[in-house]
Amino acid sequence: MGMHTDQSEYQLNSNLELLAKQVVEGFITGLHKSPFHGFSVEFAEHRAYNNGDNVRNIDWKLFARTDKLYTKRYEEETNLRCQFVIDTSSSMYFPQGDYTKLTFSVQAVAALIELLKKQRDAFGLSLFTDQLVLNTLARSTTMHQKYLFTHLEEALKAPKLNVGTELSTCLHQVAESIHKRSMVVIFTDLLTANGADDNQEDLFSALQHLKFNKHEVIIFNVSDKAKEVDFDFENRPYQFVDLETGELLKANAASVKEAYLKSYGDYRQLLTLKCAQYKIDLIDADIAAGFSGVLAAYLIKRQKMN
Repeated sequence: MGMHTDQSEYQLNSNLELLAKQVVEGFITGLHKSPFHGFSVEFAEHRAYNNGDNVRNIDWKLFARTDKLYTKRYEEETNLRCQFVIDTSSSMYFPQGDYTKLTFSVQAVAALIELLKKQRDAFGLSLFTDQLVLNTLARSTTMHQKYLFTHLEEALKAPKLNVGTELSTCLHQVAESIHKRSMVVIFTDLLTANGADDNQEDLFSALQHLKFNKHEVIIFNVSDKAKEVDFDFENRPYQFVDLETGELLKANAASVKEAYLKSYGDYRQLLTLKCAQYKIDLIDADIAAGFSGVLAAYLIKRQKMN
């Protein structure tokens, strides 16, 4: 893509709405400058003309500049319903400090909501831990956007300790409660099922349920890649704490690295195979890599649905 949105310049800004606008504007500018012409820069307000569309809606000024026919979108059009599902369990507060997996997820979802709002699409929000904490309808109004941003900001204010994850149970509930043929965009570290075969089967069953109900699904597998995927720790003793159970493990990093990498790699490979089988997009989202990869993955999925 040749684009990178540096998250550090946004971290100091606590206003989620302003941050979301900055991320989206930066991303669109990046698209405009890049050789990646899969999307019109005016994608937010226009869509490609299809036979049968009202000729009255064609933007002739844009045609003069691009030689392509685009029609203007109107307020009453809602082309897509998108449900954002965010894991707010304790493991999402890693690494402990200012910028966690949850911070990244909340900011990414805020940017995606801003993008949907520009496209006149509808957006809903589900937050879950070991139960569904919030589950809203999808709407496209400014009032609804502000309502969701308030909930997103609240989620960041109160770290939850020793709260587990029930991703599969919550996905079953979301699958049943949202409008048929929605896009479901999930942000989770997927650490709930690792190591437990029955948990894995439950997760795959929930993903199948989403597909059975004709939803399109993207999973953003959120991680602090350096620590959680590459296990990049110094060769010295550490005290590892399971944020969901409080369980302690004292170990020298080098002595557990090989076993950890194998276990994580095996689990990730299984997930990749299952998601491919169900035609679910599984996207790695490193919290150190900025948001442009997330926005691009969403837009590519969105285009395929047109």
